[in-house]
Amino acid sequence: MKLQMFQIDAFTSQVFKGNPAAVVPLERWLPDQTLLDIGAENNLSETAFFVPDGEGFHIRWMTPTSEVDLCGHATLASAYVLFEYLEPHRKEVRFASQSGPLIVRKDGAYLAMDFPSWMPKPRDLTEAMGRALGRTPKQVFAGRDLLAVYDSEDEVRALTPDFEAMKGLEWLGIIATAPGKQSDFVSRFFAPRVGVPEDPVTGSAHCALTPYWAGRLGKSRMRAFQVSRRGGELFCELKGDRVIVSGAAARYLEGTIYLP
Repeated sequence: MKLQMFQIDAFTSQVFKGNPAAVVPLERWLPDQTLLDIGAENNLSETAFFVPDGEGFHIRWMTPTSEVDLCGHATLASAYVLFEYLEPHRKEVRFASQSGPLIVRKDGAYLAMDFPSWMPKPRDLTEAMGRALGRTPKQVFAGRDLLAVYDSEDEVRALTPDFEAMKGLEWLGIIATAPGKQSDFVSRFFAPRVGVPEDPVTGSAHCALTPYWAGRLGKSRMRAFQVSRRGGELFCELKGDRVIVSGAAARYLEGTIYLP
């Protein structure tokens, strides 16, 4: 069996930056173990798979070790593949997912993703959290992920997390964030529990970051930057119980997977 595969750098207009995602279009679902095996073989933070579903598609995401319930950069990459290669007549694509309906639209040079808003709730700061992050944050909040707030961009950039200690925390991912020097806010994202020590650029983290910073800054539209080694730019807007997360994408690779 042959499967078409693309590798797309998301939240950037340049290859070798942003977050690389593999995208594998399917005619029908393969066994879960096969999807996990492909995700492990690709060894990227996410491999996205989608199948036709009515007028849209059903999408799933695999890390090198696990399936996750939402992935922003691989959704952006999947929409880019559809818009640029598979169905270029489209201006909008709708994905059904474990996190509900996800809509991606063309918006000039960017792709705009309509995602759920996940406002995190305050939590008590523990010694284990500070130890896992390598520096004690000013405040912490939690939802699907733990959100750790620092005073400055420099603090977030300087973090040297203890990934083994992070695995002992209960959340899927750990977000570190602070006000930005040249953006409204910056972040980093760590998810060693699902095989991703540090994710270069994380769209789903902005489901929590957007409502948090909108409330703190008193504005609904913001520019964000994820300060990983590769780095990535995101434009975020809070719209009621939804967030719009927009970014660019760049093609890196097209290829073929050969399955026995």
